[in-house]
Amino acid sequence: MPSTQSVSLPLPSDFRYQDFIGFHQRDKTELSERVDGMEIHKGVLMNAIPCRLSLSLGSEIATMTINADADENALSDSEMTLLAGRMLGLQQDIAGFESKYQNHPDISRLLSHQHGLRIPQTTTPFEAISWAITGQLISVDAAISIRRRLIEATGKPHSSGIWCLPDEHILANTDIDTYRACGYSNSKATTLQRIAKAIVANELDLSPDRDPTDIGKALLAIKGIGPWTVSYVLLRGFGYLDGSLHGDVAVRRNIQRLLDSDEKPTEKEAQKWLTEFAPWRALVAAHLWAMDKDKAY
Repeated sequence: MPSTQSVSLPLPSDFRYQDFIGFHQRDKTELSERVDGMEIHKGVLMNAIPCRLSLSLGSEIATMTINADADENALSDSEMTLLAGRMLGLQQDIAGFESKYQNHPDISRLLSHQHGLRIPQTTTPFEAISWAITGQLISVDAAISIRRRLIEATGKPHSSGIWCLPDEHILANTDIDTYRACGYSNSKATTLQRIAKAIVANELDLSPDRDPTDIGKALLAIKGIGPWTVSYVLLRGFGYLDGSLHGDVAVRRNIQRLLDSDEKPTEKEAQKWLTEFAPWRALVAAHLWAMDKDKAY
């Protein structure tokens, strides 16, 4: 018999519901992520078990429910509480950031329009890695399409009909031709396969209690991984708010818009501008992304 477990936790009064909903509405086909009002459903593999993870957002409380295609619970209650808080970005020091920069001559305008902005997290660090590699140097729409084809080719369906994202065990054993058929370049395919194999072989430790900078160094040592990918993975997969996304095209474009400059800053200029906002550089980048309301990076 399938198992069902639930946990609830309070939401802050300034929680931005549409940011969280929008992050899970990137793929309009809703193959692996579906939105129904203030509830999202996501197909995930937990210990190789197909699960439907649901998060229902109330006015004051969020409730996570996991339906597993097994007769045992996928997670403990404490693990569920931690996962729900991570996915919702509730551990992020948003208040400290906004208090420090509420009068800043440049980003105070962003904070006034985007008060309470926090970063929705992926269910696992590997999900963040696979998305970051997929999205390297291409548009969000193109990345969504390629990701969808990979899920169709390698994912597993939950009994509800939603498809579960492939985990590292599946992608470690996925041949390069399958990646290529989904739209990956040869370099991206080999990089994603290489990382999946390293995780499965316990050669790459992505434990959430590790120092994010140590994880970043380990990722940078892998061929095919650059600074942008590392910063994105640490942001979406670990809630690390100080990665420098100065190489991101949208970040640079919106720095130009924010500062009303004639030219888009170079990567070095963007890096220098973001340095002032440590240890919240990636959070500033997220505020810059939010200027493009029709995209969910």
